[in-house]
Amino acid sequence: MTELATPPRPTRREFRNINAFTDLRTYRLPAAGIVSILHRVSGVLMFLLLPFIIWMFDTSVSSEISFARFKAAFNSGLGFVPGWFIKLVALALIWAYLHHIVAGLRHLWMDVSHAAVSKEFGKSSAVATLVISIALTVILGAKLFGLY
Repeated sequence: MTELATPPRPTRREFRNINAFTDLRTYRLPAAGIVSILHRVSGVLMFLLLPFIIWMFDTSVSSEISFARFKAAFNSGLGFVPGWFIKLVALALIWAYLHHIVAGLRHLWMDVSHAAVSKEFGKSSAVATLVISIALTVILGAKLFGLY
């Protein structure tokens, strides 16, 4: 007589905090989480490379002589820094700008459109963000390294 009228509920999954030492290797972050972390990383990278950006802008627009020095830095290096390293730093900066802009547009679209706030749209827009930013970086990197 003490039985419940409704059947008992099935046990729910237990959600727990992630231990960085034991669970981090097996934890699979969703694409939206990866884009969110990379959005922050690209913002920090742009901030840290701000002196390099200012140097590039200053030497490229000051005079014809400084522009020639600017081009020579990318080709043959600048002092003890080889030219390929300067190109890699510029490529990292190109990726940071492109990823930050594309991810920022994704966030703006999700803020404006209420239909865009769903799990499916989050995954598809995150994958699109990664593909677009990496594809544009490859295209501009090929131009930077003189492939076309």
